[in-house]
Amino acid sequence: MTNSDNSKGLPLWHGRLNVSSADVLRNLNSSIGFDIRLYKEDITASKAHAKMLKTIGIYNESELSAVLKGLEKVEDEIKSESINILPSDEDIHTLVERRLTEITPAGAKLHTGRSRNDQVATDLRLWTRRICSEIINELISLQETLLMKAKSLEGIMMPGYTHLQQAQPVPIAHHLLAHGWAISRDVQRLLESRNRTNVSVLGAGALAGSSLPLDSHAVADDLNFKSLFNNSLDAVSDRDFVVDVLSAIALLGVHLSRIGEEVILWSSSEFNFVELDDAYATGSSMMPQKKNPDIAELARGKSGRLIGNLTGLLASLKGTPLTYNKDLQEDKEALFDSVDTILNLLPAIDGMLRTMTFNSERTNQLATSPFMVTTDIAEWLVLNGVPFREAHALVAGLVQEALTTGTELSELVAAHELLGDEPKKLFENETIANIKKTHGAGSLKQLNEQITAFEQSIANNRSLL
Repeated sequence: MTNSDNSKGLPLWHGRLNVSSADVLRNLNSSIGFDIRLYKEDITASKAHAKMLKTIGIYNESELSAVLKGLEKVEDEIKSESINILPSDEDIHTLVERRLTEITPAGAKLHTGRSRNDQVATDLRLWTRRICSEIINELISLQETLLMKAKSLEGIMMPGYTHLQQAQPVPIAHHLLAHGWAISRDVQRLLESRNRTNVSVLGAGALAGSSLPLDSHAVADDLNFKSLFNNSLDAVSDRDFVVDVLSAIALLGVHLSRIGEEVILWSSSEFNFVELDDAYATGSSMMPQKKNPDIAELARGKSGRLIGNLTGLLASLKGTPLTYNKDLQEDKEALFDSVDTILNLLPAIDGMLRTMTFNSERTNQLATSPFMVTTDIAEWLVLNGVPFREAHALVAGLVQEALTTGTELSELVAAHELLGDEPKKLFENETIANIKKTHGAGSLKQLNEQITAFEQSIANNRSLL
């Protein structure tokens, strides 16, 4: 292609076909509307490629200088939205090369030894590597919020639930940190995804490499990639790294949805565990008394969207033969949408949790209700020689009697021949808060150890960024 050909906006492959693409094909084929957000990565990778071409004699010093300056000009034009996008600029790679060639004739050499197949894979890896770090930063911030909230509520109890039925008392901090540990696993998954993304594929060409003496290692080093591809076919067709990130984000969305579901319940009049800050809630257009947990509800709803993006890409990939096929264009919109969604959602969830207040009087009252300590009574009997199944049945019978007769459970415990006054102490608030002894359990003593471990987890995650 000559410089004049390129400046006319002809397709990169125009020499093979005799007629212009039909409008419907051009519209369907075009990805510039969404992959333009890869412009920084495309220009960064193009600079590295150009410098490598200079070392193997494709560019001389003056040509390289012109190309590097030209790429900076293109970047500025895209950033300022002053660049003119032609109908033939079907993707970000075409746009950058076309505009660069208008600026300097040396731009016509830039695609030497390179295909859009390895080019787009490189751009997307650079973008994904960066975005993983951004999401991790937001997650660490959320972890810190959960830690701060847990410390402020360290001595306050609440009922823990199974089947959404009151089960056993736990510190509120213990419950909040349960979500914190789930978020910590999300951080680890994204770190692992980032590591698998950090592979250079420039030099793979369209699918089989190049007969030119390209220095792929130099390009990889320039772009700070951790490793280099081993198989050119796999290099241009691999989208596992996109699936990795979409999977990590989808599971993160599930965790945020679970937080959202609990906040929805806790903020209801029936639970009355928390009060949402006005800045992180909405009202009703019709009912004046309403305060709605919209952020929490959107966390639930958007988790489905994140799961959909993951399954959609998997469905697109499953029947795609080696190597590059246009099907792979479907990876970007799914990835971009999931990233945009999660980066919008995380600060909102963070703010909601940071500013909401707990009704500690209400949660403590429910946590210390008599029926919440029945497991501890059964375990007291076990320590005194009663087999657990017999102890379970005995305490269950006392619960039934209390419900039937209206008698306080503590009185029935004190009056039973196998129990008496000593296990009656199990109903005292201090005992309830401290009786659990196992590692990671819901008691105040174990909570202090857990907070220390969680603080260390946050520090470790931050050090890996």
